[in-house]
Amino acid sequence: MSPARKMSNKLEKKRKSKKGKGQEMSANLKYLSLGILVFQTTSLVLTMRYSRTLKEEGPRYLSSTAVVIAELLKILACVLLVYKDSKCNLRTLNRVLRDEILNKPMETLKLAIPSGIYTLQNNLLYVALSNLDAATYQVTYQLKILTTALFSVSMLSKKLGVYQWLSLVILMTGVAFVQWPSDSQATPAKEHSAGSQFVGLIAVLIACFSSGFAGVYFEKILKETKQSVWIRNIQLGFFGSIFGLMGVYIYDGEQLSKNGFFQGYNKLTWVVVVLQALGGLVIAAVIKYADNILKGFATSLSIILSTLISYFWLQDFVPTSVFFLGAILVIAATFLYGYDPKPAGNPIKA
Repeated sequence: MSPARKMSNKLEKKRKSKKGKGQEMSANLKYLSLGILVFQTTSLVLTMRYSRTLKEEGPRYLSSTAVVIAELLKILACVLLVYKDSKCNLRTLNRVLRDEILNKPMETLKLAIPSGIYTLQNNLLYVALSNLDAATYQVTYQLKILTTALFSVSMLSKKLGVYQWLSLVILMTGVAFVQWPSDSQATPAKEHSAGSQFVGLIAVLIACFSSGFAGVYFEKILKETKQSVWIRNIQLGFFGSIFGLMGVYIYDGEQLSKNGFFQGYNKLTWVVVVLQALGGLVIAAVIKYADNILKGFATSLSIILSTLISYFWLQDFVPTSVFFLGAILVIAATFLYGYDPKPAGNPIKA
């Protein structure tokens, strides 16, 4: 074999080795982001539910202030990510923030609408989990797939396939089963749960509509401009913290003046706040590294884990056969919506 041929073979082997390592790293990042999403989604729902129903002495923490703190933490996290993208150079960071945010006021103002809706949604999730057990909340909240799909069709002119429309019908059926009133008296925990289940259901439904609209509106803005998703999240966080503070003083001003901004805060409250702040960043990572099927898998795992922990640990939920049927339908719909059938190849003509 000639030296040139040997050199060519060596280069080919190196290229294949690098490609294999790159694919392995990509797969690792995919499953890592999947694991983080399952952990974040499940732990946020469960800790939020536990923190809102835990009986303690003194005033309970104000959910409106927790939303504001979460927005501020999200801004901080995004600034650090932009700093990393700026090669850890403070001058570059300062220039990027000035050029992309301060010098583009109209672009920044576009984020005020979805930001206000996201702030409303985040407050509604606290209301929902103060009145619904974690398992019922998790399954019902998957209706955001339906609202997102409908807003995508109307606002982005997106076309849905047969499988996707079928999945939406299955999804609605599943959620209806989960919310079906049970005649069983084997659910004493529900009688003593804080607040009304109807209030929780209405809060989840409004949150689903707000999530669908704000998500599609945000997607439309991202497609129309070249700004990074981290810059856009800083803008969202800025308006979100303003709207959140307005909500604090309008709805909880009296309690705030009596007991202060951080009334009732403990370690569990800070865990909830941090998990909520990281939620958007985790979803951004999943969108980058994973696909719809893996997202559906993460959602399904989260529903199963929430159900098990609600029953065995929180003990505020006793699943019925109707609930299980509804949950299975919702999980199936989640997978079916992300299913992308490969078109069959054209037959070779003789």
